[in-house]
Amino acid sequence: MKFPAHIPFIEKLGIELLKFEGGEAELAVDTADDLCNSWGVAHGGVVMTLLDVAMAHAARSPLPPDPNRAPEQEVPEGRGVATIEMKTSFMRPGQGRLLAKAMVLHRTAATVFCEGTIVDAAGQIVAHATGTFKCLKGLPAAGRQIMRPNASD
Repeated sequence: MKFPAHIPFIEKLGIELLKFEGGEAELAVDTADDLCNSWGVAHGGVVMTLLDVAMAHAARSPLPPDPNRAPEQEVPEGRGVATIEMKTSFMRPGQGRLLAKAMVLHRTAATVFCEGTIVDAAGQIVAHATGTFKCLKGLPAAGRQIMRPNASD
């Protein structure tokens, strides 16, 4: 499955998108040597990145139709989210293929609250996180200049 947006850092880490729908996301990464710390296990930054990206994708994933959901709770096409808070608990070293599963816990017009868990190939929990994401209309594209008032005008 292809990521809905080009994210060079995620591509460099080799993270794969497996699920992106219904307020849920699943991502995976193989912990190659260059993603490990000096003990030969997944670096904590890789684990946190995997959780962050999984929760962010859950936050912006298309939701199934629901006549009881308020329109402001929908994430319009092309909108994004930015992490504003994340808490991670590490439970055991991550080795081999790591699978992150994330889901939306609550959504408002401005924020989305999520949780995510990473398991190893044996199904053991490696890490768990909760995160809060701000809904955005978009960020300036590369090369785009932001117009700021000039004090001399």
